[in-house]
Amino acid sequence: MDEMTLLVTMGALLLAVGAVAGVLAGLLGVGGGIVLVPAFYYVFGAMGYGSAQLMQLCLGTSLATIIVTSVRSVLAHNKKGAVDWDILKTWAPGIAIGAVIGVSVATNLRSSALQVIFGVLAIIVGLYMTFGQSHWRLGQQMPKGAKRVVMSPALGFLSVLMGIGGGSFGVPIMSLFGVQIHRAVATAAGFGILIAVPSVAGFLLVGQKNAPPFTIGSVNLVAFFLIIAMTLITAPWGAALAHRLDPKPLKRTFGVFLTLVALNMLRKALGW
Repeated sequence: MDEMTLLVTMGALLLAVGAVAGVLAGLLGVGGGIVLVPAFYYVFGAMGYGSAQLMQLCLGTSLATIIVTSVRSVLAHNKKGAVDWDILKTWAPGIAIGAVIGVSVATNLRSSALQVIFGVLAIIVGLYMTFGQSHWRLGQQMPKGAKRVVMSPALGFLSVLMGIGGGSFGVPIMSLFGVQIHRAVATAAGFGILIAVPSVAGFLLVGQKNAPPFTIGSVNLVAFFLIIAMTLITAPWGAALAHRLDPKPLKRTFGVFLTLVALNMLRKALGW
């Protein structure tokens, strides 16, 4: 397969991935990274770009897309007054520190180790989406003091190891501590910026031995631009569907699907 044919094939697959990720993000309120990382892994691998650093490429490229989608989301939510700037400002330093630590760890792990980490964490997210209840509470206000000092870096750290923004961990945490769901979703978009910007800066400096064309460090520009283009088109479609359909059973269905994808990634990583 020549390079042009390879690029066209990869581009077509990535457009499909971006379309699905955008619809799911708008429909279910899940961050695109939870879909993009496994999708990138299978697309790049199928195109012959498998290597010991493949997961770094998937994480870096996913996080690069999150910068754009999170900024757009924060601006849109802020117009409606939904962003809780107090939570965002007080959690920002810890999240950013955790993201930097996450990059330093991720760049020194083999792809198989990152697959295991992604698989385990994605199973946790999938089970929460499947069985979680809106009335569950761990407290009536967001943690402060020592709890915040521990939880905010952990949120940034784990998000980078999964290549995701602030939604998958940030929204459940805020919901469990009494933040209204719409406010939690809006504020979590801000978490995504804090996670993605420092981590992408790090991933741009991490080279790949067997990378697709137009890759800088561990960020593939073809995937970045195609995913951004498609999610900007299809995310509003998903949001429109969310007003017509009950998202709860759909979220549970996606939770089951995500759990199965994560189990399959674990299987591959462990050589089963």
